[in-house]
Amino acid sequence: MPTVAILGAGLIGASVAHTLARRARVRDVCLIDAAASVAAGKALDIRQSGPVEGYDTRISGEGDVLAAAGAGVIVIADSHESGGWEGDRGLALVRQLVTAGATAPFVFAGPKQTWLMEAVVRELGVPADRVLGTAAAAVAGAARALVALEVNGSGADVSLAVAGRPPAFVIAWSSATIGGALITDRVPAHRLVAISQQTKGLWPTGPSAIAAATAPVVEGLLSGTRAQIPAVTIVDREFGARSRAALLQVSLGNGRVLARHSPSFSPQERVEFMNALTRE
Repeated sequence: MPTVAILGAGLIGASVAHTLARRARVRDVCLIDAAASVAAGKALDIRQSGPVEGYDTRISGEGDVLAAAGAGVIVIADSHESGGWEGDRGLALVRQLVTAGATAPFVFAGPKQTWLMEAVVRELGVPADRVLGTAAAAVAGAARALVALEVNGSGADVSLAVAGRPPAFVIAWSSATIGGALITDRVPAHRLVAISQQTKGLWPTGPSAIAAATAPVVEGLLSGTRAQIPAVTIVDREFGARSRAALLQVSLGNGRVLARHSPSFSPQERVEFMNALTRE
């Protein structure tokens, strides 16, 4: 059985597979798509890149959705022919796997899968701690890059948290830092507002950014991690919301969400975050 099964050999699915292979922290990855020859071809291309890029992760391609039923993590990405797995079509796909006995956590990598995540928990009874989304997590990287440009620095030195319900994102500027200093001490308030608006304008993020955000989540579910990782998670009775998908920092291990962590918000940021949770 594959360690990671990726449903869909579209741009997102192939990018996630390549990123996981390149990081070489999972044993094997299976790309699954109704266009089986496409899945196999992309898997072969990624395998052939291994000697050049220095990885030997096993990558395979399949055409049967049920090949994912025994995987350690199942990533819901995008079909080569029909795009992202969303709405009732996506729900039917997950129902197939649940009916087949899949017990792995589901990682939703598409940018338009918020409703689907909630429906999988509400209608299929999949435990909320086994359902995660990753496309929105890439927004935090975009925000760090914009801050770095503002101060002519490096995004690696920027630490900040982005929360909310996609696409209503709230950046916790009051607790954000760059090089150990508060960002609010380095960047004027009006520029932080402008960066927040720019960040929202970058949604939805592209396949490469989504793949970069997805890989740590998959690895954390499989092997555990001490780091808190940004991901969309289902909150229930937290923050006054009920069974709602929200971008937060999470702790992962044993194939599930171990804990959810809210950023340190200013009073205004907290109000914006609560409003974001209630939006449709």
